[in-house]
Amino acid sequence: MMQFLKVSPSPHIHSGDSVKRNMYGVIIAMIPVFLMSLYTFGLGALVVMLTSVLACMFFEYLIVRFLLKQQPSLSDGSAIITGMLLAFNIPTNLPVWIILIGSLFAIGVAKLSYGGLGRNLFNPALAGRVFMLISFPVQMTSWPLPLVNRGLYIDATTGATPLAIIKEGLKNGQDYAELLEKVPSYFDMLFGFTAGSAGEMSAVAILLGLAYMLWRKIITWHIPLTIIMTIFMLTGLLKFAGAPAADPILYILSGGALLGAVFMATDYVTSPMTARGMIVYALGIGVLTVVIRIYGAYPEGISFAILIMNAFTPLINTYIKPPMFGKPVKVKAVTK
Repeated sequence: MMQFLKVSPSPHIHSGDSVKRNMYGVIIAMIPVFLMSLYTFGLGALVVMLTSVLACMFFEYLIVRFLLKQQPSLSDGSAIITGMLLAFNIPTNLPVWIILIGSLFAIGVAKLSYGGLGRNLFNPALAGRVFMLISFPVQMTSWPLPLVNRGLYIDATTGATPLAIIKEGLKNGQDYAELLEKVPSYFDMLFGFTAGSAGEMSAVAILLGLAYMLWRKIITWHIPLTIIMTIFMLTGLLKFAGAPAADPILYILSGGALLGAVFMATDYVTSPMTARGMIVYALGIGVLTVVIRIYGAYPEGISFAILIMNAFTPLINTYIKPPMFGKPVKVKAVTK
């Protein structure tokens, strides 16, 4: 009896992972952040989230179906993630029409103009957020106060974020010790009881999402841990050197540092492929975030830092990559 050797292309053993499975895993990881935003900001968080997610899905369907003439694939969850992350990065009193414009830019320009899922150079949600910040700076920096506006949307009472309070105070020559008395406590920032965008508030909720994604092996530790440690160590060194605004714990808990490190810098498409490349990429994000926060015009810097390093990802992948399969490995001779 003749026996035939069946040869098939790789992968020969399927791990069970898929784009769709990992995308919905990320959505599950963001649920604690969303629930905390509902508790903290109430109606505004719900309106912004529903508008952003539905708009991203709607624009992706229209563009893919009628402009690109392809079959829409909304079921993969990528448009939902873009909508959720965009909602997490904007104030919960932002008018619907601005959210629609930001969603259209995120999906139509930052994602689909490059060819769609897996081809975009920049994180779509961050690109949409920065576009809105530049286009509508007043609306994008009016932050509702926590726990006092849960039944309000547009008419919510607003206030400054901790980073903005310190940035503006130092600019006006105020003492740093006095400014610290005006910002929320570490406890409030840990649980999200401070002014800011919906998704960046609760460090506990974000860390729960990180633990879930690490457990499910959706992401690895390299990018989030490296970004957090870089921000912490660099601000610690600057504080030791006498920089007044460098507070390591404050810089980790306030602003979008944790949200960016966990959910946006770890995007598969816009981050490097190798572990060493991820560490280089994350180091760049951490350093740029601290430099922008302390020496730049904006009190926040994580969004710009991630987008800048997104542009360097192809270069990092070119120079830091695993050896080609089958390539001979040089072995040093051992002499006695």
